[in-house]
Amino acid sequence: MKKVLIAAAFLSGVASFAQSTDVALDPMKDKDLMTWYHKDFSSSNTYGVNTQNAYKYLESKGLKPKPVIVGVLDSGVEVDHPGLIKNMWKNPNEVPNNGKDDDGNGYVDDIYGWNFIGGKNGDIDIDNMEVTRVVKKYQSLFEGPNSATNKANQAKMPEEFAMYMKSKEIFTKKSIEAKQGYETYSRIQKMIPDMVKLLNGQNLTPEAVAAIRPTTQEQAMAASVLGQVAQDPSVKGKSPADVQKFLEAQMKEALDYYTPQATQQYNLDFDPRASVVGDNYEDYTQKYYGNNHYEGPDAQHGTHVAGIIAGYPQGTETQYGVGYKTAKIMTVRTVPNGDERDKDVANAIRYAVDNGAKILNMSFGKPVSPGKTVVWDAFKYAQDKGVLLVKAAGNENENIAENVYYPTNFKEVTDAKPFINNMLVVGASTNNNEFLRADFSNYNQKMVNVFAPGDKIYSTVPDGKYEYLQGTSMASPVVAGAASVLWAYMPNLKPQQIIEALVKTSNKSSVNAMINSNTNNRFDLISEAGGVIDLRKAAEYAFTNFYKAGTPVPTAKPKAVKKTTKKTVKKTVRRK
Repeated sequence: MKKVLIAAAFLSGVASFAQSTDVALDPMKDKDLMTWYHKDFSSSNTYGVNTQNAYKYLESKGLKPKPVIVGVLDSGVEVDHPGLIKNMWKNPNEVPNNGKDDDGNGYVDDIYGWNFIGGKNGDIDIDNMEVTRVVKKYQSLFEGPNSATNKANQAKMPEEFAMYMKSKEIFTKKSIEAKQGYETYSRIQKMIPDMVKLLNGQNLTPEAVAAIRPTTQEQAMAASVLGQVAQDPSVKGKSPADVQKFLEAQMKEALDYYTPQATQQYNLDFDPRASVVGDNYEDYTQKYYGNNHYEGPDAQHGTHVAGIIAGYPQGTETQYGVGYKTAKIMTVRTVPNGDERDKDVANAIRYAVDNGAKILNMSFGKPVSPGKTVVWDAFKYAQDKGVLLVKAAGNENENIAENVYYPTNFKEVTDAKPFINNMLVVGASTNNNEFLRADFSNYNQKMVNVFAPGDKIYSTVPDGKYEYLQGTSMASPVVAGAASVLWAYMPNLKPQQIIEALVKTSNKSSVNAMINSNTNNRFDLISEAGGVIDLRKAAEYAFTNFYKAGTPVPTAKPKAVKKTTKKTVKKTVRRK
């Protein structure tokens, strides 16, 4: 699922604002906050990733970078964003917009990548959650009108039945939460004009809120919301008009989050796939479907991720990605507003690998995975091709050994080691040393490799703009960008060597991890690394231990392009 933590969080029936910070400056003007995740811990005491010192170290060794293609498997990317366009990958073997498959890879006009959740009839925006699809598929088999048939099916398909029961439990809980969230924020949205009137023309301050004397339940709720809003430095002291604008934006964001869940994602009767994409979803062997609509209907998430990896300063903007000197972004649209489908994930991995990506960023996940073996096969394919996989740990504030977050590199949580050696799973850290684990981040000492900044991350979004977002979705591309730096300057590295360098050199902390357990409740015990990555230290480790200075660096042979004249790919599977 494309998971961005919304600014307005559902809490005790009223709004609390996740964007609230203790900084005095407006976050949209605070250039220090905008780039905090690049800081050097040793000099700033902030757990950034030490970006600039890594570049200085590698360049001091006389090394020159060779660009690395990073596949962003996500919701889409605004490829002409002024902070990204120079660092977008372009397919060298495809002629733009000629309606032909020039490179013979089965995908027409795939200049910047491909879209596996689109087709001849447009593009998927909102899709179901995977638990919804599972409940819909198996409900009649396991809980139909005939109890004897139900029991026979349950005995015949125990794995599917277990997945169904897990999905049903989640579906029931989440659909209720979605409806409650939708109703609550709809109610607050309608209250905004009356809420602002309660200020009686005064600027928003705790004193002004304290002076309010509610006479109805609605006014009491409005005063409670205003009281919380008044603690936010970005709106505290502002005029009633500014407060109204702020609240309207917050409620829009909340409703943009809950409305699709309440009306579509957890709706058993909603299924946009057949009419839009037109593939046979149950046929996992299908590869040639989709279109080249790189952005899609909502590219906020993917564009933000791309900027964290490879954005660069332009105009008055100071934002830059960790791999701004080293990474080229290939966009592979895979994730709708809902849960990604296993077939699309597997095809996206293979597409990116076959077209030259060396690192794949996967900022998505879900609790059940009907096609997990197909995804695992794609993972193995990437490993065999020497490609590094970087994946978000998830935003449920859970131990992922107890609540699995697919796709995973462990076939069973009891396995001692992952079944592949080319994957990094990333948790999210903050710029607050006392609360270093972001309170939403999943964790586990064995199944999460490293932590990286994922809170209050400023990066590119569509329409040439920039925003702060948070989530392990933001931490994962920090690591993908860091990996691109190591690989660009030291092309002879292997994925497992990059992983080792980042894990072994992380800056550790034994601060309270604030997890739901009294056991191992320390930051250094909730991931393999026990800390936050430090790119400068990782660069030195990799250079010292793996890079053979003074010897020729093997150069990967470019993939042979099939120039075909008679061979064609069936037109029926090329969705435009």
